Amino acid sequence: MAHALAENIAHFGRALRRAGMPVGPGTVLDAIQAVEAAGIGSREDFYWTLHSVFVRRKEHSLLFHDGFEIFWKKRHLMEKLLSILMPVAPAPPGQPDPVSLRLQDAFFNDAEPQQVERPELEVDASFTVSDVEVLQRKDFAQMTAAEIAEAKQQVAALVLPDDAVPTRRLAPDPKGRLIDLRRTLRRSIGGGGAIIDLARRAPKEKHPPLVVLCDISGSMSQYTRIMLHFIHALMEKRQQVHAFTFGTRLTNITRMLKAKDPDEALAACTAGVQDWSGGTRIAPSIQAFNKLWSRRVLTGGAVVLLVTDGLERDGSSDLAREADRLHRSCRRLIWLNPLLRFDGFEAKAQGIRALLPHVDEFRTVHTIAAIADLVTALDARRTDRSHDPRLWLKAA
Repeated sequence: MAHALAENIAHFGRALRRAGMPVGPGTVLDAIQAVEAAGIGSREDFYWTLHSVFVRRKEHSLLFHDGFEIFWKKRHLMEKLLSILMPVAPAPPGQPDPVSLRLQDAFFNDAEPQQVERPELEVDASFTVSDVEVLQRKDFAQMTAAEIAEAKQQVAALVLPDDAVPTRRLAPDPKGRLIDLRRTLRRSIGGGGAIIDLARRAPKEKHPPLVVLCDISGSMSQYTRIMLHFIHALMEKRQQVHAFTFGTRLTNITRMLKAKDPDEALAACTAGVQDWSGGTRIAPSIQAFNKLWSRRVLTGGAVVLLVTDGLERDGSSDLAREADRLHRSCRRLIWLNPLLRFDGFEAKAQGIRALLPHVDEFRTVHTIAAIADLVTALDARRTDRSHDPRLWLKAA
């Protein structure tokens, strides 16, 4: 095989890996050997030969197809694609396909600089210390695809605090204050009764359940996707984590987020949730949770994270009643509202005023730094009065 073709296949494999596919050096070698054995009779034969090696899961087929079309296009089209990625004029309204953005970032990071008749543009794919600091304070809605990918990694790497709380169950503990009479008597029998070694026990500690209710309406979808990556990381570190989405209906996505790969988990959620980026009915959704799920998941001092902007279109009286019931069913109810990112925010909307009296903390969730502050706030031993919802009620 020509050295240039083998090198291009290697570059193609690395680009697929950056786009999120599980492609290692061994897979690249297999692809080169497969092309060498099968030969290149046509573009279609070449496509399916690489497809048979690189694609091992059904959900990766579309990613491979788009990547193949981008990477193996004619050389003179590269400048046109780059001009689409980095336009001088403002982009037209509408959101591009996230898969395409991820592919463009992955494939063009390796693109060689071309001699074109326009000012040089240098793109640095690495993040310096100052870049990271800026990124942590940047609104998720204003991030590029590369910044979103970096934000997901930083959110997934957040270290959770030790928020274990004592339970009613007792466990052996040499430093415990309570004497375990049964174990003490057993020890004394083994020693002949001459020396009595007191066995002690203490309340067993465990992490409280964490329940997340995420608003997936059109105004919240960008923030909810980042939160879902955060929840996916939580599920890998904690046992009792439950996640629900709501727009016009309530959906339990806990099992969908159990997939090991975060992109697969998010894709399963997108496919399984029917009301994504639609309207919002907060009160009926919380009512459904209180009726169907609260007794199952709100046990052992559970903490509830409510992620919504609070812009309810139904009556506020029902919302206040259901929020009060939810608040009384859990140990802590923390409301995460991205509208707090605005300096002039005031609690004027009826839905917001209906929710505020029934939450313990009122926080924003629009940046990496805000999620990091939330992680710190989950520590049961700390209290932060600066996020007291009563402050917003008084200001309004």
